[in-house]
Formats: sequence, C-alpha cells, structure tokens
Amino acid sequence: MFLSLEDQAVPEEYLDQGYVIRPVKDRQALDWIRSLLVAQSHKCLHISPDDGSDVWLNQIHERVPVSDLNAFRLEIINSINAEVDLRLRYFELAKPWLEPLVGNELAMQLRINLSIQMPRDDSSLLPVHADTWSGDSPYEVVVWVPMVDCFKTKSMYLLPPEAARRLRSEFARRAGSSSEDLFQAIESEVVWLEVPYGQVLIFDQGLPHGNRVNEEPETRWSMNCRFKGVFTPYGDKKIGEFFEPITLRAASRNGMSYQYPEVS
Repeated sequence: MFLSLEDQAVPEEYLDQGYVIRPVKDRQALDWIRSLLVAQSHKCLHISPDDGSDVWLNQIHERVPVSDLNAFRLEIINSINAEVDLRLRYFELAKPWLEPLVGNELAMQLRINLSIQMPRDDSSLLPVHADTWSGDSPYEVVVWVPMVDCFKTKSMYLLPPEAARRLRSEFARRAGSSSEDLFQAIESEVVWLEVPYGQVLIFDQGLPHGNRVNEEPETRWSMNCRFKGVFTPYGDKKIGEFFEPITLRAASRNGMSYQYPEVS
C-alpha cells in the first residue's frame, strides 16, 4: 500500500480491534454540540439553565421520568438536526480518522442519532446485533461520540473481529436463538468500550454490539452517525434517502456529470 506509516497505523488498529478511539479533532465543535443538547433539553422541559452541562446531562434522570424518555429524546433529535451547522461540526470531530479508515470522498448520514440511557432503565436497551444483519452495507463505519464520560455499563460493548468470525461460522446453528441467548453465549468475549467526553469512537457496525442495563448512577448521552465511501456498495440505506455526499472531489464531480458526445 502507498500509505505512510502513520496512515497505516489507524487502519491496522481498526482491523485488529474492530474500532479506534481518538481525541476529537475540534474540541470547540464538540462543546458547541453539547451546549446545543443542553439548551434544547432545557427548552423541552421549560426549565431555565441552572447546572453545568456535565451535571445536567449526567443527572437528567432526576428531571425526566422513564415513561417520557422516548418523546423527550425524539424532540431533541428533531430540534438539533434542524441546526444547519450540526452535521459539519460532527464531521469535523472525526475527520482525521475517517480519511485513513474510509477515504476522502465520503457520504454521511442525513440525520444524526441521539441515545439517552438512564440508570437501571431496561426500556432503552439495544440487544446484541450487527447492523449488517438488517441490511446495512458492510462498507459503513459508525462515528459514536459521547456527550458525557462513558464507561462500563454506561457505555456500549463490541464483539472483537476474531470472535465475530467464529460466531458467523456457527450462525446457522444458532438460528432461532433469542438475542439474550446470543449475548449470554458471547458475554465473556465482548469488550466494553471506555470513551470519555472529548474522544470519539469509530467502530465496525458489521460486528455484534449493543448495550445492557446501565448500572452506573449517571445517564449516558451519546450520538452516532454513519459514514461510507461515496462509491462503495450501498445496502438498504441509499444515497439521497439516508446518505448524502459531503466531500466529492473535482474529478468525481466531472465524471458524474460527464456526457459522451453523440455519434450518428
């Protein structure tokens, strides 16, 4: 490969682990996104700001009952995605790591997702799954950004590549198993990812992953968004419907609009 040693290191780590964790490129952009979340959550609850961002987010379960959580989360998702700068700032968080991992002609998910997982709440669980099992392209990566420090059950888990390959080889034998049975079978091999605020996780969404009941005394806030190479194969999520090109180069733009001359 015609890559520098530095540009080879990140992909090799990703292929070996199934993920990389790095400091965000633009801390001001991250702080802007978190401030937006805090402001919109205050607006949803008709409360004037009082606590600092970290305390407010970590302790939001003291303000919002679990029964109202999904409506609260969806209202915030809609409001933050209406901000024209959100996707650009989010992209800037992971840009140095996306280029060696995915390429420099990227398609980005049109809407950025938000997860809120309160302590001891079993209604917001994401059972073990790989996104490719439900039709996502294996050419995608997920950029996962915590808005608070995430660790242990306040974070997410991932099954490493070698264990995932073993699972795939015996997948037919496990047909009909529940997601809980599947998790119990791989629990000893999953890796719980520690991602403090200020860092970004990029992971292979073709690897089994999920979360469990948050046993920590704080609420998890995390955002996620998919990226892929513009010219790589698409799954069920198509360009123009789910993805949008964000870094097309001049030669590609020329090629996409090129028309051959008419011949008689």
